[in-house]
Amino acid sequence: MNRTAFALAMMLLASSPALAVQPDEVLADPALESRARQISQSLRCPVCQGENIDESNAPISRDLRLYVRERLVGGDSDAQVIDAVTTRFGEYVLFEPRAEGGNLILYAAGPLMALVAALGAWGFLRGRRREAAAPAALTGDERARLSRLMDQDS
Repeated sequence: MNRTAFALAMMLLASSPALAVQPDEVLADPALESRARQISQSLRCPVCQGENIDESNAPISRDLRLYVRERLVGGDSDAQVIDAVTTRFGEYVLFEPRAEGGNLILYAAGPLMALVAALGAWGFLRGRRREAAAPAALTGDERARLSRLMDQDS
């Protein structure tokens, strides 16, 4: 039983995400370190795909983490630090791009497409309802057959 528990604990430990922040990067001031971690988690690694610089082991991510901490120690606000990194690497490094300029098209495209799809579905269903609501008139042959069937039942 102990082997099973040990093996399970080792698998859980191995599957947990490894944080890339090195001990020599950590700031002495806990408030500044907390701000640095928040900023690092909102910035994408320029080399890795979909990984923030806080968790990335890429050398550029380490340089960026040090740069963020350097700017914070220098007295910059969070917005100034993010602006400096964005100026240097472009908006690609932002996990949440700003809602301005060309990005407005991206922010508006989703809701607009959903609205168009909803209107299309509404029009389609409304058209089907009209077709189903107006039954076609019986032809002469159909009326004669219906009369025969009704006479047979009586």
